[in-house]
Amino acid sequence: MEHINKIELQGRVGFVRANEFNGSKVANFSLATDILYKTREGGAVSETTWHNVVAWESRDTADIARIAVGVPVYVTGRLRTTRYTGADGTEKQFYEVLANRLRILEEEPEGI
Repeated sequence: MEHINKIELQGRVGFVRANEFNGSKVANFSLATDILYKTREGGAVSETTWHNVVAWESRDTADIARIAVGVPVYVTGRLRTTRYTGADGTEKQFYEVLANRLRILEEEPEGI
């Protein structure tokens, strides 16, 4: 049986923090995705979800140097869950997307 862990996101960048680790560049950034729908009463609703993304510089993520607040990006990767114990002693869980492809979108496609 094959297991699949793949995520595909398209949205706008929130905060960005770029670092270098052992000679490799890495970008940690938040990405906002929106979904638009109508309620039963016909009212329009926009729901925003924020995702934490980690992108290491590679051939498929060469655009990380161009990541900035508000820039539209397309990301594919895998979801990683990290569990840890907080300073207050409670068990916490953190989700992040490990990008294996990243593309800066010059223009947003129609319908977004």
